[in-house]
Amino acid sequence: MKLTDEKIYSPGLEGVLAGESDICQVDEGESGLRYRGYAIDDLAEGASFEEVAYLLLFGGLPTQAQLKRFEEQIAEAWILPESAQAFVRHVQPGAHPMDILRTGVSLLGMADPEAADHSHDANLRKAIRLLAQIPLLIVSAYRHTDGAQPIGHQTEGGYADHLLFLLTERHGDEVANAMARLLNVSLILYAEHEFNASTFAARVTASTMTDLHSAITAAIGTLKGPLHGGANEAVAAMFCKIATPDRAERWIRDALASKRRVMGFGHRVLKEGDPRSLIIQRQAHALSRICGDSQWYEMASIIDRIMQEEKGLYPNLDFYTAVSYLLIGIPRELYTPVFVCSRITGWCAHVIEQQDRNRLIRPRALYTGPPPQAYVPIDRRA
Repeated sequence: MKLTDEKIYSPGLEGVLAGESDICQVDEGESGLRYRGYAIDDLAEGASFEEVAYLLLFGGLPTQAQLKRFEEQIAEAWILPESAQAFVRHVQPGAHPMDILRTGVSLLGMADPEAADHSHDANLRKAIRLLAQIPLLIVSAYRHTDGAQPIGHQTEGGYADHLLFLLTERHGDEVANAMARLLNVSLILYAEHEFNASTFAARVTASTMTDLHSAITAAIGTLKGPLHGGANEAVAAMFCKIATPDRAERWIRDALASKRRVMGFGHRVLKEGDPRSLIIQRQAHALSRICGDSQWYEMASIIDRIMQEEKGLYPNLDFYTAVSYLLIGIPRELYTPVFVCSRITGWCAHVIEQQDRNRLIRPRALYTGPPPQAYVPIDRRA
């Protein structure tokens, strides 16, 4: 088949099968979204994020003993090397959190004790260290640039409890426990989603057989773009601009009439709705009741209804996640970095899978430039 044949050209690689993977299945049909064969609904309902992280990295759900050891390994890595701490102390005020994260992860790669070992087992150990170090890097840098004091380590609970404490300093009470449960579900839902832009960037980078941290740095740089990461932050900004539920219908109808883009709707692959959205919607509704604050959920419900009625568009995962994060009190500029705390598991799983059965990713381009030209010496050019 010729390169100029339209059948093999798809702008943005939409619909193109670019590789094989046994990590995640994204299917609008009966299978739905599955991590290594497990339905996302079941994982969100019954699993801890640590179980899902283990599943993605090691290929199967852990036994109790395996999970205990995995949690111990995360806890052992819950510290930043001195070079990373020094970097955080020198971050300039106003620096973009994703820029800090991108540079910080690159620095962690140089400081990693197994920096020169690119084997499968070493990459698994590096992935575990990144899982523990990334929340510390995010929050330490944020608190430094905000002029706040460093926060101590909260030793009780699981990964979601630790992350909640780092982000909000809340733990232990009924509302904090409900927030941690929602955050646990959110981490599971964001953990993996097949060949999305950042994951594909990581795999392209990994296919050169470079180190894991380089591939993750490429993924973070890709996620920073507003067409990929940042959607839940944009949704939250929209909610704050609307301010109250009684203004929601007029605002959204004006936006549609003016052809302004409404964030949090539609998906390149999931045309008939995102199954993760229904899960996080239920969680957001429950947390709204527990917190005694329903304004964000009511506003979201109105916008959701009108978008389905007027445009036939369904909310994606980011839409009701914005409701959840507003209730929790996560700073808006940290929404996308929090995404990384979860997606690091999927990214690392893909990097390891790519390198375990590697083939350099090198697509072709459809040339649209000028026809063959004759070279004219410079002294004869008009």
